[in-house]
Amino acid sequence: MSKTEDFIFHLAEGQKYKNDSIILGTGVLDGIPVTGAQVKIALKTMNRHGLIAGATGTGKTKTLQVIAEQLAMKGVPSVLMDLKGDLSGLAQPGRVSDFIKNRSEVIGVDYVPMGMPVELMSISHEKGVRLKATVLEFGPVLIAQILELNDTQQGVISLVFRYCDLHHLPLVDLKDLKRVLQFITNEGKEAIQKEYGQVSLASVNTIMRKIIELEQQGAERFFGEKSFEVDDFLRTKDGKGIISVIRLTDVQSRPKLFSTFMLSLLSEIYETFPEQGDADQPKLCLFIDEAHLVFSNASKDLLQKIETIVKLIRSKGVGVYFCTQTPTDVPDSILGQLGLKVQHALRAFTAKDRKAIIKTAENYPDSPYYKTSEVLTAMGIGEALVTALNEKGIPTPLAHTLVRAPITRMDILNDEEIDEVVKSSALIYKYNQDINPESAFELLEKKMAELEEVQKKAELPGPKVTTRNTNRTSQDESLIQELSKNTMVRQVGRTIFRELTRGILGSFTKKR
Repeated sequence: MSKTEDFIFHLAEGQKYKNDSIILGTGVLDGIPVTGAQVKIALKTMNRHGLIAGATGTGKTKTLQVIAEQLAMKGVPSVLMDLKGDLSGLAQPGRVSDFIKNRSEVIGVDYVPMGMPVELMSISHEKGVRLKATVLEFGPVLIAQILELNDTQQGVISLVFRYCDLHHLPLVDLKDLKRVLQFITNEGKEAIQKEYGQVSLASVNTIMRKIIELEQQGAERFFGEKSFEVDDFLRTKDGKGIISVIRLTDVQSRPKLFSTFMLSLLSEIYETFPEQGDADQPKLCLFIDEAHLVFSNASKDLLQKIETIVKLIRSKGVGVYFCTQTPTDVPDSILGQLGLKVQHALRAFTAKDRKAIIKTAENYPDSPYYKTSEVLTAMGIGEALVTALNEKGIPTPLAHTLVRAPITRMDILNDEEIDEVVKSSALIYKYNQDINPESAFELLEKKMAELEEVQKKAELPGPKVTTRNTNRTSQDESLIQELSKNTMVRQVGRTIFRELTRGILGSFTKKR
């Protein structure tokens, strides 16, 4: 048996799949692509998460595009966080060229250009379906971790949520949260002190400053109604999974907003989706481009929260894929959870770079056909070292791979094409409405106005208006309940399970 035949047999033995798979490319031996040595990824294992890494310009984003396309063709929807604006082209067919035809023939696949069903979304001012969440849905544990609060400040946030729960004050946006913080240190200070004890003004002021910092990064547009329902990520069209591209090009300079959104999305998916176990294919795959933005500015508590969810979300049938420049951008605790690893070329310009390449090579299985550290610097654009998990959970043989070309456009959509995609959306009319429900801010303002009116009447000549000397009269309580009833009924059912789960996750994190 020749070396080439042995190489083909070696890959085939490591990729014996009973169930469906996607073809990523073909193996390369001694710098030459080998026809018949296809590199495949088992659909059954794509809820085991993955990494797509490599230097700038080596083809990471196109590999991400290929995987999302092939998943869509198998009926698996995906969510792509697009920070560079490179992924909108998924909505249009690719362009045929001799180069792409030759590559497809070598890999052993037909090249049939086609566009995928795409939904454009945004958490900022980009065009697309607006994604929002309420402060109440985040819960005190997650809000405290996002704001990077200490134990005392976390206690204040927990008090605020408890007070609002008991007094039927819905926390919808950051304006509500700030107003309640002002209330517990001003108008409601005596009542709060009597019921919960002294609240530190210094702690409240610190929390207010951190909320303002979050607002300056654009979070006020993210918090509010109508909350996005993550089940809308699971849609299909004509048998293809819909690819939801979340456009984040104006969020790169606001990493806290990005990490806040990403963590809330993972939490919501984990808490909403039912347990699935190991199915024949994933329910949903999430691709996080420029993943270093998530980790480089995250606090220790936030990293632990992400690690916990990544470990647990697999059982919901969800795979999470990080796309970044080097594997070292991802914490070791999370890197160890990843089943698929696609490593594009790295560049060694300095001694530090060479050390990083040696360290990266150690993350991959040994191969009788490659010296990994040398291949890492010798690969061209569109080539990668690939290892996945087979259906028994064993890493597949490491393969220097020539990655197939995307069948969708490798360039971005123009403004007119983006407008067309947005207009054809079935979710625009559901979510792109400005809703300002009567929540904690409005209810407290109304309560304070009514109390001031009562005090004014008491000071006028004539019969005195007597009031009960309590912190909250039964009349006041009835008023607040009546005003907030409609909003709360809508939110309480959705919140109870979230709060229980987030409490469990929060306590789990602290015990670690």
